[in-house]
Amino acid sequence: MYAIIRTGGKQYQVAAGERLRVEKLEGNIGDTVELSDVLAVVDGDDAKIGQPVLEGAKVTARIVEQGKAKKVIVFKKKRRKGYRVKRGHRQMFTSLEIGEISA
Repeated sequence: MYAIIRTGGKQYQVAAGERLRVEKLEGNIGDTVELSDVLAVVDGDDAKIGQPVLEGAKVTARIVEQGKAKKVIVFKKKRRKGYRVKRGHRQMFTSLEIGEISA
C-alpha cells in the first residue's frame, strides 16, 4: 500500500515505514504530523484517485530530524564587466518517518 502526497509544493510517493525528506515543516523532533493533501491511495489492485485530493484521507508521520541540506553555491558573472557574485544557500528540511496511511 502506498500513497501520493503533496507538501511543500512537491509530490511524493510514500509507504508505511519509509523515511522521507521534505521542505521544512513546523514542529519538534518526535512530534506527529498529519498530511492531509493526499492525491491518491493504491492498495494492490484497488486505487483511489482524488480530484485533486481525496476527502478524508490522511497520512500520519513522525518528525525524525530538522536540519539544513548541504550548501549550494550560486555564482553569477557577466563577461567583460567585472561583475562577479558568489553566494551560498542551505535549504531547511524536515525528515519524516511515515506511519499510517488511511483512505
